Amino acid sequence: MSQIFHRSTNTLSRVTIYAAVFLAAGLLFVAAALDRSPYNTRQGVVLQQPVPFSHRHHVAGLGIDCRYCHTSVETSAFAGMPPTSTCMNCHKQIWSDSPMLEPIRSSERTGKPIRWARVHDLPDFVYFNHSIHVAKGIGCVSCHGRVDEMPLMRQASRMQMEWCLGCHRHPEEHVRPRAEVFNPTWEAADRASLGPRLVRDYRIRGARDLTSCSACHR
Repeated sequence: MSQIFHRSTNTLSRVTIYAAVFLAAGLLFVAAALDRSPYNTRQGVVLQQPVPFSHRHHVAGLGIDCRYCHTSVETSAFAGMPPTSTCMNCHKQIWSDSPMLEPIRSSERTGKPIRWARVHDLPDFVYFNHSIHVAKGIGCVSCHGRVDEMPLMRQASRMQMEWCLGCHRHPEEHVRPRAEVFNPTWEAADRASLGPRLVRDYRIRGARDLTSCSACHR
C-alpha cells in the first residue's frame, strides 16, 4: 500500500501545534498587557475638567486639608464633591475676575452645579466605602497617590481587583495612625513593627474576610 501523506506531514503537524501554542500564549500576554494598560485602566490619564483645579497648589501650596472640600469622607461611602459655595469662599476674594474661574462664577449665578469629570470611577458592581478605610487608618495616598504633587488630578493606580486584593491581603503595609490619614507626606519610621500593631489596635480583619467576595461585591 502506497503512503497516503507526504513524509513532511508529521513535521508540519508538529510545527503547526507548537505555533498554535505560542500564538495562544502571545495573545494571552497581549490581552493581559492591554487589560493593565492606561487605555483600559485610565491610570495616569488626565481628564479634561470644567476648571483646571490643581491639588498641588491647594494642598501643598496653601495647606488645605482634604476634608475642607471632601466633607463626607469620614462618615459616608462617598467622599463628596465641594459645592460651588466652597470654592467661592475664597474666590470671592482672590482671582475673582479670572477667566479660568468663570465656570465657578456661572455656577453660583445660575445655581447649576459644576459637572466635574470623575477621575476615580469604579464599576457599578464594586462597593467602596471611604469612611471605613479612613476609620481603619488607610491614608488617602494609598489609593489616590500623592495628590499634593499633582498639578492636575489623575488616577495614580490601576484600581483593578488584583490591586485592591494586594492591599486587603497585607493591610499592615498600608495602615497608618488615624491622625495621619489625611497627611500626604507622612512616612512610617518603622513599618515592620507599626503596621502589625495598628492592624491589631484598629481591629482590622484577616485576609480571609477582607478578600471575601462580599467585602466588595454586594
